[in-house]
Amino acid sequence: MIPKVSIIMTAHNRERYIGKAIKSVLAQTYADFDLLIWDDGSTDRTSAIVCEYAKKDNRIRLAAYDHRGSAKALKAAVAETFGQYLCWVDSDDMLEPTALEETVAVLDSDPSIGVVYTDYRVIDANDAVKGYGRRCRIPYSKDRLLLDFMTFHFRLMRRSVYDQVGGIDDTLEVAEDYDLCLKLSEITEFKHLAKPLYRYRFHDQSLSHQQRIKQIECSRAAVNRALERRGLTDRLELHVDIREKFSLRSKR
Repeated sequence: MIPKVSIIMTAHNRERYIGKAIKSVLAQTYADFDLLIWDDGSTDRTSAIVCEYAKKDNRIRLAAYDHRGSAKALKAAVAETFGQYLCWVDSDDMLEPTALEETVAVLDSDPSIGVVYTDYRVIDANDAVKGYGRRCRIPYSKDRLLLDFMTFHFRLMRRSVYDQVGGIDDTLEVAEDYDLCLKLSEITEFKHLAKPLYRYRFHDQSLSHQQRIKQIECSRAAVNRALERRGLTDRLELHVDIREKFSLRSKR
């Protein structure tokens, strides 16, 4: 049988953290899922660790390929899944035990909602909680999403809406999830579940730490594309200041 939820985890040289990420998925109180782990050309023990878990739980599948980058890996991984609902968990992060149960309940109860997202806590390399996610404090709105990525983690979405917007644009490396959320906000309702059901790890090897400038440029491109889709380019233009603060200005 096809599971209701497909969980995707892409990984590149994450032997230190991936075991904890997998354990957090297997500890879910909601059990009707499969977990596809896409090893994006790791040169460490990432694949070996995944194989050990896969031997013990047949809901886990490993796909190992040459390195292609996070956005391309994620897009390819989604195409290899079949669940009615989709989500992804970073290979250095962790889900809280009821994350799936609570988000599935939202989508099951209201067909008008295409995406449900939760709050998150920030943890460090040693799992110590450093605080509540900054983005959690930003109220959701389709327009505010142009400036602030408040739908950061954790997200569960219907495959139907993912397909409707054309899925992930893998040309927007390190901002592909932001671009996806902007597109989804234009065709479906989002629900904010104000509970910290995700643990987002920030450490020196984090993608966002290593490629911050690239992330800003890709995010700029995603917002500009959204302005174009929404017919706002004649009135608004995006400005990003040196502090990485986005704002929209009226055109003169």
